[in-house]
Amino acid sequence: MDIDKIMQLIDKVDASGISSLTVEEGCLKISIEKDKGQALAAEGQTVVTVPVGAAAGNLLQAAAAEAAPAPAAPALSPSREAAAVSQAEADDAQENAVFITSPIVGVFYSASGPDEEPFVKVGDTVKKGQVVGIVEAMKLMNEIESDVDGVIEEILVENAQSVEYGQSLFRLK
Repeated sequence: MDIDKIMQLIDKVDASGISSLTVEEGCLKISIEKDKGQALAAEGQTVVTVPVGAAAGNLLQAAAAEAAPAPAAPALSPSREAAAVSQAEADDAQENAVFITSPIVGVFYSASGPDEEPFVKVGDTVKKGQVVGIVEAMKLMNEIESDVDGVIEEILVENAQSVEYGQSLFRLK
């Protein structure tokens, strides 16, 4: 895989709603993440994690830096430990949440038209089978229905945003 293809991948991830992408070609594995800068290593594979927005010249520097042994992690201060505990609690709450995901790749729309009210807003109660959004794919409008009864806790995508198959659109409680 040449540097131009890698840079195209970085640009595509940056422009899309996804947060990470892993590509394997032969014994090369490239992992691109928007929010994280950690390298993932597998036995016998070269892995490069490049933060989105990195310049092509920095690509080789990032690979060399990640190949070097990492220094020991410093001990957490009490305030950082509290933040880590809060994050663990948030992760537990996230695990108990129910997500409505996109069944197809396309463009998400929160309303049936540009001048219409959105199907749902944060705090709305939804019933199983209720339409919560639309995903347009190949000029076909596909209604997205709730699989469960619940309350919309968070809308995870913006109106007119491209979405991937399986991408979470809504979080319900």
